[in-house]
Amino acid sequence: MDFLTILKAIILGIVEGLTEFAPVSSTGHMVIVDDMWLQSEQYLTKYVANTFKIVIQLGSILAVVIIFRNRFIDLLGLRRGGQEAVQSASEPKRKLKLTHVLVGLIPAGVFGLLFDDYIDEYLFSIKTVLVGLVIGAIFMIIADRFRPAKAKIETVDQITYKQALSVGLIQCLSLWPGFSRSGSTISGGVLLGMSHRAAADFTFIMAVPIMAGASLLSLAKNWEYFTVDSLPFFIAGFLSAFVFALISIRFFLKLINKIKLVPFAIYRIVLAAVIYIVYF
Repeated sequence: MDFLTILKAIILGIVEGLTEFAPVSSTGHMVIVDDMWLQSEQYLTKYVANTFKIVIQLGSILAVVIIFRNRFIDLLGLRRGGQEAVQSASEPKRKLKLTHVLVGLIPAGVFGLLFDDYIDEYLFSIKTVLVGLVIGAIFMIIADRFRPAKAKIETVDQITYKQALSVGLIQCLSLWPGFSRSGSTISGGVLLGMSHRAAADFTFIMAVPIMAGASLLSLAKNWEYFTVDSLPFFIAGFLSAFVFALISIRFFLKLINKIKLVPFAIYRIVLAAVIYIVYF
């Protein structure tokens, strides 16, 4: 495997890491790089290329686990006695439970299982991704325009089961390629009265189990494509996705309450225009 192939893996990992959890649709970006890079690489079969996409997605998921590691430790009840984080009287007592996350996952999990084959067969095309990018952008603009003047939910610990279920229902929109999981759930959370940061935190936490489960299942089905020759390609992509996901998620969480969703919506519309010009 030559240096150029490894470089392609790194660049594809960067694209995945920067876009997977931002509300800009990683699928929309991968449509471009997939045709330009993966499909043009003679070394890669269709199945190896698809397995590679799963591997780099796992790199992005690992970045979320690292960033929210203390939260996941608490959710899973793994923190040892005597090591509880010290909180001041002004800090809200943590009350986000694993059951909140599970309630949020139920709708998309059910719809995903019911329509998975249909989505794979009929919705993964450039045209459908363009529709998802534009409609998703409009939804994000609406969320910023019509959100409550003052957020009722400032932190993820204040989310109720009803709100978790409502966000989960809205997350079903992301089953349409290009709509964006984070774009739909953050927008939905904001419309329900959450701060942008609270909605983003819940989105990232909720994304880990559903994305990890789906990725690991796909990985098990494609395990045969992990050969000695392909390992450097997979490892390079995984590491670059992990590193750049770490950077992009931290940057995004610091800025989201300040810049809101409209700048990302505008970017999505521009991206849709670029894809349209390139492919049509």
